[in-house]
Amino acid sequence: MALDIFGQQLVNGITLGGMYALIALGYTLVYGIMLMINFAHAEMFMGGAFVGLFTFTFLSQFDALTGSGLGIIVLFLLTFLIAGISIGILGVLIERIAYRPLRNAPRLAALISAIAVSILLQQVVLLWITARSLPFPNYLIPSGGLSFGGVTITYLQIIMLVTTVLLLVVLDTWVSKTRMGKAMRATSQDRDAAGLMGIDINKVIMVAFFVGPALGAAAGIFSGLYYGSIKFDMGFIPGIKSFTAAVVGGIGNLRGAMLGGFLIGILEAMAAGYISSGYRDVIVFGVLLLVLTFRPGGLLGRSTVEKV
Repeated sequence: MALDIFGQQLVNGITLGGMYALIALGYTLVYGIMLMINFAHAEMFMGGAFVGLFTFTFLSQFDALTGSGLGIIVLFLLTFLIAGISIGILGVLIERIAYRPLRNAPRLAALISAIAVSILLQQVVLLWITARSLPFPNYLIPSGGLSFGGVTITYLQIIMLVTTVLLLVVLDTWVSKTRMGKAMRATSQDRDAAGLMGIDINKVIMVAFFVGPALGAAAGIFSGLYYGSIKFDMGFIPGIKSFTAAVVGGIGNLRGAMLGGFLIGILEAMAAGYISSGYRDVIVFGVLLLVLTFRPGGLLGRSTVEKV
């Protein structure tokens, strides 16, 4: 029985951790290149959920009226694609309007601008769409799952895990192997030197602000499917925990963000299963304090002194 509980909570934690990892990558991509915390990234998560819901509803109605027979798999693939592209473009616009003019300003100015954008996006959804929770069509995912002993993995969890791991592997390979990925790594190490070597810094930053929010949008859709509803303020707590995951893993380090996301998810699930759901946030942020005490740079980060 004890092993069954542990196994079930481990599965739940890995599923939740994958969602945190997708969000954390957006924080770490931007920080690695610009050395700023994009607190508006939590609203990319929320925005992705709303765009995903509206897109899926429209496509479902269109499919029913025209009899095109798209099927549930194609509908969800189109939903993820449209939501990812839409929120990616929103991320690029936010960088161009709110952050680029402050690029050479003190870091506090960019931080305040990010908080302002976050509040603005929340209020836009609150006032122009709805303040209520909206149901997400997770009932379209087949119920049931696979059982191993006393541990059950639902079909939704399988879909989330497979898709999340695939996205993480593709991103890691893209950053490691492609020309743009190498340009992003060079810009992260030394932005001025990268510019002198002919790298288009504005293009690199634009790509980072597209990819990060697009991954956050995918996480938002997964959250809607997992919990069955979405709301205008749904990004706050997951955003804070995902930022914690990025810091624990080593902010600025992609693999560190992935590791931190899964660790935070597993810790949260174990705390809820063995202690109390009321203590899960206490334990998560307590672990953050411990990691920062003994590893200020994070588990996979570099503990270096920044020159100012």
